Amino acid sequence: MIEILVLYYSRYGSTANLAAQVSRGINSITGASARVRTVPPVSSETKAVRAEIPGEGPPYASPADLSECKGLILGSPTRFGNMAAALKYFLDGTGGAWVSGDLEGKPAGVFTSTSSLHGGQETTLLSMALPLIHHGMILVGVPYSEPALNATRSGGTPYGASHVAYTQADTDLSDEEIACARTLGKRVAEIAVRLNDRRHSED
Repeated sequence: MIEILVLYYSRYGSTANLAAQVSRGINSITGASARVRTVPPVSSETKAVRAEIPGEGPPYASPADLSECKGLILGSPTRFGNMAAALKYFLDGTGGAWVSGDLEGKPAGVFTSTSSLHGGQETTLLSMALPLIHHGMILVGVPYSEPALNATRSGGTPYGASHVAYTQADTDLSDEEIACARTLGKRVAEIAVRLNDRRHSED
């Protein structure tokens, strides 16, 4: 059994709901399971403080999560067309994983949530993809063979799964958003399983 790291930051719950659906997609693939982690909040008023276990929700991510998992799916709400500072703060601290090549050759995907239909979803997804490229990861998106991608009237892009939350309380995902999130999880997990099986067969 291999694990896929689902690493996200969520402020009001929309991104966390996407993470849950991505994880369901991962867990539907034989030989794969989701390892869900989050990151501590950070802002100009407060410093990120790492604790072993948050008060609620998944544990905070550690460097070991990156090295132990066979794939990575990042999620963040949109902040002015970019990922949230909390996730960027964590990624900026992954230089050790970059030097050691812990993520090189592993599949990766991204997902996001915005408060408006044209709120910068695709630029946020691309901003999260950039550090993954630097880590040598294999980027995986949502193909148009997923029917929900053509049917959606809210979130869902070929760059990754997404959700449109018009208000802070609007955290419920549409059927199409759920389908795209699960497809992203499935694809990353399928590729990770194939790569892992191939490496073992070559050993």
